[in-house]
Amino acid sequence: MKDLKLVYLDNNATTKVDEKVLEAMLPYFSQYYGNPSSIYEFGGKNSNAIKEAREQVKDFFGANSSKEIFFTASGSESANMAIRGILSADRSKNHLITTKVEHPCVLNLHKQLEKEGYNITYIGVNSAGEINLDELYEAVNDKTALVSCMYANNETGTIFPVEEIAEKVKSINPKTKVYVDAVQAAGKIDINVKDTQIDMMGISGHKFHAPKGIGSLYVKSSTLITPLIIGGHKENGKRAGTENVPFIIGMAKAAQLAKESLNYEMTEVKRLRNKLETGLLSKIYNARLNSSAANRVPNTTNIGFEYVEGELILLNMNDVGICASSGSACTSGSLDPSHVLKAMGVPFTALHGSIRFSLSRFTTEEEIDYTIEKMPEIIDRLTKISPFQKELKELRERKGII
Repeated sequence: MKDLKLVYLDNNATTKVDEKVLEAMLPYFSQYYGNPSSIYEFGGKNSNAIKEAREQVKDFFGANSSKEIFFTASGSESANMAIRGILSADRSKNHLITTKVEHPCVLNLHKQLEKEGYNITYIGVNSAGEINLDELYEAVNDKTALVSCMYANNETGTIFPVEEIAEKVKSINPKTKVYVDAVQAAGKIDINVKDTQIDMMGISGHKFHAPKGIGSLYVKSSTLITPLIIGGHKENGKRAGTENVPFIIGMAKAAQLAKESLNYEMTEVKRLRNKLETGLLSKIYNARLNSSAANRVPNTTNIGFEYVEGELILLNMNDVGICASSGSACTSGSLDPSHVLKAMGVPFTALHGSIRFSLSRFTTEEEIDYTIEKMPEIIDRLTKISPFQKELKELRERKGII
């Protein structure tokens, strides 16, 4: 990519570390490197820093107490710690509910639990990616141990009404627990678990400008889970292993900055996302909007380019310095079409040619203009070599294009 402009529009996969976050972390690599569990003052400084960080992350979640906040290594670990932790704490129930569009860290865990003998109900979505709430509520019964539901979808940005879901589930079965994967919501919309019926919520720092390798799990004080990682007494006995102090400090700083930037996310980032979306749909006749839900996180759009192969699109985008994705970061190495778009009923004509564009507060107007300029050239070039010329001609005729 030498001498090429870099336009990074894959922020749902990962984000750049904010320079202010890096600045906050650096002293804890070399200057304050003591073990926070040590009795001497040098280690105690790190212990105090973790306490302050936990308070900041508590405020980010809107939790009642810092004792409800646990640090993990990732959103995937948070999900496993929550789900397996609940099931290990109470083995009397064997029914779980999740959705067909969850991130692989939740969806594949449920598939594994199914092999282990649990009864799993997978809830569908409509063409806009919105969850079928009636189907979900009808599935809850006296054997339902847990409902796992994402806050915002990683591929379409569609927001699920998680607070409403938790309240309704509890009204049907007060003993059923609710886990929310908020990895793609954190830093993009306001999160506040206080006064909700949500029992657990997981986030990942690298989705909001903290480094990779740090996450957090909120567990309501009244919710009992068993530890996933057994060992020492760290994290109030819920997660063994010496704390990753620099990364904990980094995520806390990133959480603070993200909370301060929410208004910018909801206005300027959303404006740029809409400009990109409108520009591509107006200039490319075989483009269709997949992420059509009215209630979306402000940074995400998913556009399908009919009768064009997604891998070729990404390779050609790479040639002009534009980074995006054809699915979640955990599955983009696969040639299989997105399980999310399949669940939404996206037609086969666009399924393999769908691209997710995800912005951040560091995305510029110039980068959006550049993408709007380059994408029509790419799609036009690939459309001309598509084996579906007859179908493309019919599509042009339907749209009145000669």
